[in-house]
Amino acid sequence: MKTFDLCILLSLAVTVYCMPVSQVTEQDEDFAKSYLKTFFNLTEETVGRGISQVTRKLSEMQRFFGLQITGTLDADTMVMMKKPRCGVPDGNIARFSTFGNLKWEKNSLTYRIVNYTPDMSESEIDDSIEKALQVWTKVTPLRFTRIYSDTADIMISFGRREHGDYYPFDGPDGTLAHAFAPSPGIGGDAHFDDDETFTFRSNTGYVLFMVAAHEFGHSLGLSHSDDPGALMYPVYTYRNPETFVLPRDDVNGIQSLYGPNPDKDPSVKEPEPPTTPDACDSTMVLDAVSSLRGEMLFFKDSFFWRSNPQSNTPQQSLITIFWPNAPSNIDAAYESQHSDRVFLFKDQKVWAFSGYDLVRGYPKPISSVGLPKSVRKVDAALHDVDSGKTLFFVGSDYYSYDEAKETMDQGFPKRVDQTFPDVSGKVTAAFQYKSFTYIYSGAYMFEYSLRTGRLFRVLRNSYFLRCTNF
Repeated sequence: MKTFDLCILLSLAVTVYCMPVSQVTEQDEDFAKSYLKTFFNLTEETVGRGISQVTRKLSEMQRFFGLQITGTLDADTMVMMKKPRCGVPDGNIARFSTFGNLKWEKNSLTYRIVNYTPDMSESEIDDSIEKALQVWTKVTPLRFTRIYSDTADIMISFGRREHGDYYPFDGPDGTLAHAFAPSPGIGGDAHFDDDETFTFRSNTGYVLFMVAAHEFGHSLGLSHSDDPGALMYPVYTYRNPETFVLPRDDVNGIQSLYGPNPDKDPSVKEPEPPTTPDACDSTMVLDAVSSLRGEMLFFKDSFFWRSNPQSNTPQQSLITIFWPNAPSNIDAAYESQHSDRVFLFKDQKVWAFSGYDLVRGYPKPISSVGLPKSVRKVDAALHDVDSGKTLFFVGSDYYSYDEAKETMDQGFPKRVDQTFPDVSGKVTAAFQYKSFTYIYSGAYMFEYSLRTGRLFRVLRNSYFLRCTNF
């Protein structure tokens, strides 16, 4: 029996925010047990031994995906289970992982494109496949040669439903592609679901380059990673092929199998592989902090953490998994309870989201909230529940915006140190929680009462963003 990796990349995730499951139905329980059998080795024998085994497997699944570890079938767990995903078990709770000793015992590999999808031109498909292989060539001794007949090490094809390997595709969305780990015969081959809409560069559909680069990781011997920033995380996320750089976790994984690229020219300056922010980094400066329907959101680079005050486990994800139309590396964020929207700022634009949907008409220029056109970016923002005002921090000043009247208050901007005299550095983030206002400056935050102006505490900015490396 050949070892394989049936990869079903997650489509752009639709996530429900803070919506509890009113009742766990028998159908939900059956679905969850089936899921745990498929992906976390829950067997009929263990099911028969009582709830403790199911609880243990639920906890394993929650840990892998960075969910709150409850051991119960809660809302976030059901949402995650119902996302389209990869068919390989996720039992390895680690960053990068491999298929054990399954790797190519040679560095020169061949590939063949057997057929094409009508979604793209043949030249676009050729280019996407070549660039996806180059992702791995750049960091290893592996070299790929295209052949046009006979059997290649990596056979690449497009097919629908049952397509000859006993692992049928499932129609539009859900299953995007799958690949087989290195081994004789079908090993290394990559199959793409032709019921999907593959694109060259557009994010309306699935960028073939991104799907193929992930699949070829499996073709070379990598399994999945639980690092949400890794290419080998089982989630499809749009990334610009022109600027894509293989993340550090994937580099570490593939080089553990094949070693580094011996032909790399040290004189050529290459972009550093991006790393995923670590909640345990006490020196980390957050980009923005906001509330969202009772949760706290912490933004850094292309990522954010969702944290419930009652939970010790923040859930980390790429911003674009939850808001596909959102920017990365944002400057500021805040929740308006008046409009039940979250606003994200980057440069001179603002995005508004209702739940996970981009509000019609956005992004807009930041002047739409009354800021002068001379303002190039917002450093931080917070909404004051008591007054209904939103404060925008810009350099050493801040503005006050009336959400109800949709106008900027008179007498602004004011200097930050007039209202927050203890904050001497640049304000990097801000938000409110339980009537306290938290002003972030670098790696510290200042706890104020906005009503009295009193400073209560100076805390590390990781105070609410809990480190889970126990």
